[in-house]
Amino acid sequence: MSEIWQSDAVIARTQIIARSYYKWTGRDLLPGLFNPAGLAKNIFHAPFVLVAHGTEADPVLNYGNAAALALWEVSWEELTRTPSRLTAEVPNREERARLLAEVTAHGFIDNYSGIRISKTGRRFRIAQATVWNLLDAQGVYAGQAAMFSRWEFL
Repeated sequence: MSEIWQSDAVIARTQIIARSYYKWTGRDLLPGLFNPAGLAKNIFHAPFVLVAHGTEADPVLNYGNAAALALWEVSWEELTRTPSRLTAEVPNREERARLLAEVTAHGFIDNYSGIRISKTGRRFRIAQATVWNLLDAQGVYAGQAAMFSRWEFL
């Protein structure tokens, strides 16, 4: 069986995530030059958490690297069936919706923090997250992504 990052869909999604991150922030998601498969592999195994969701009315997660899968305590199959709003507890969903609306309006934000919850109910606070809009190769809105490397369990 191949690794998650080896699928054509994941390689393509990783390209959108990395290209969009650079467009909004002017920074590379990972330093170095990589072919598409190499970028997908290195981002999947990166020491930061990276998740992304699509454009559905109730956006569903469509990417999570290994760190994200471990933090939310889910498999790839579980993650990619999860509406992204369910990563936050009910009292925190209104604040999360406000954040995503701000990202939609401005392209990205840096330095976001908030409380999230894993599949098993483990609560954690994320800090210094970057959240950005995803654009496909034609510049069409393709969802949003979030990346962070700081969190603490509550």
